[in-house]
Amino acid sequence: MSYFTDLALQYIDGEWRAGGGSWDIIDFNPYNEEKLASITVATVDEVDQAYRAAERAQVAWAETNPYTRRAVFERAVRIIEEREEELTEAIVAELGGTRVKAAFELHLAREFMREAVSLSLHPAGRILPSPIDGKENRLYRLPVGVVGVISPFNFPFLLSIKSVAPALALGNAVVLKPHQNTPILGGTMVAKVFEDAGLPPGVLNVVVTDIAEIGDALIEHPVPKVISFTGSDRVGKHVATVCASHFKRSVLELGGNSALIVLDDADIDYAVDAAVFSRFVHQGQVCMAANRVLVDRSVMAEFTEKFVAKVRTLKTGDPADPGTHLGPLINSSQAESVTTAVEQALAAGATALVRGTTEGNVVPPTVLTDIPADAPVLSQEIFGPVVLLIPFDGEDEAVRIANDTPYGLSGGVHTADVERGVRIAKRVHTGMIHINDGIIHDEPIVPFGGEKHSGLGRLNGEATVEAFTTQKWISVQHGRSGFPF
Repeated sequence: MSYFTDLALQYIDGEWRAGGGSWDIIDFNPYNEEKLASITVATVDEVDQAYRAAERAQVAWAETNPYTRRAVFERAVRIIEEREEELTEAIVAELGGTRVKAAFELHLAREFMREAVSLSLHPAGRILPSPIDGKENRLYRLPVGVVGVISPFNFPFLLSIKSVAPALALGNAVVLKPHQNTPILGGTMVAKVFEDAGLPPGVLNVVVTDIAEIGDALIEHPVPKVISFTGSDRVGKHVATVCASHFKRSVLELGGNSALIVLDDADIDYAVDAAVFSRFVHQGQVCMAANRVLVDRSVMAEFTEKFVAKVRTLKTGDPADPGTHLGPLINSSQAESVTTAVEQALAAGATALVRGTTEGNVVPPTVLTDIPADAPVLSQEIFGPVVLLIPFDGEDEAVRIANDTPYGLSGGVHTADVERGVRIAKRVHTGMIHINDGIIHDEPIVPFGGEKHSGLGRLNGEATVEAFTTQKWISVQHGRSGFPF
């Protein structure tokens, strides 16, 4: 099928249909700016229709035998496997992702779908003791009902599935709004996979739209009880505020400014490899990416020489070329933002060890050092292929620099002494940190999330169960209870 033609629609209550808005979202290839699709936006009324359809369908879906629900996810895994080449081509075209990036995203998408298989059979509750004779306390874990999911542009297929699949597996219905730059992979492609896997109509709905059309209707609507948002901390703060004002739960996976710390006893060659991957995979458009590489001053010269040499070998250009390491950023706005951040850092006194010329949306790798301590670039998230090399003197200074940011998502420590690395890792204020590895990791059963401006709540495994279910206490009194009056 031609995904960018056949899926350029809304998916509401099991029907593929055009949106009712007066304007279109245009889906472009970020590398060659070819028009991929034109999708008429969904209106506030259609957002309401999607949520009402989900509300109606959810009751029967939650009552469906969990083994029947599980079969849907088993089929979805097979569909992703069977369509891997087509999905890869779509990732290259819509995201500007390389084939390596596509393989990484699709592998994780399959793994998260497999985890949803097990969540379908998750225990429904517990029996708790009571201090009152004859009383039985039953604690039921129930689906929240309807979940709203807002997914980002960098890993749209994976990060939509990461919330959608477990929410569905636990008996909820979902309304998904993909990012306007990735409406197919982040939205209607997900709907097509589940439709072909046999998910009943209305259980998953996709609305392709924009806040310019619907405002806060997606998060203010009375039906959804949880909103799962992945994106910037600026937008995430707004989502959290609106949710709180309507007594909704929000799960926020936001930005990062992660530090990879290289200690004086690290394997330098290995640390270089880990740092290059951790900063430049998918053009640096990864929330966990190593914006900052902190290196003990005693090994700074050696590390810098080897790091710069490796960065210079990275090939930029057409993501369809198997030899390309870095393709384009998602759009011209992102490219301009990253370029401006570099120019401001240089104007403040930073030194560029590697820097090329931006061509279209392709931003070449940039390595900056000698960054002034008060430069804004040190504390902000740079969503592109720019890395800051920062020396430190001793563990305490490394921890201080790592923590000197509003964000706290991921991080890493490279050292010959694993327990030394763990001691430092415990002092770094992040939700996740990795010893002697890259810092871009996500596993289906390990809690994923950040501290500070990097988010609220966690996803994956038991954390996902907490996010998308609620607990209900039902007590049963066997025999007669006594009352004081």
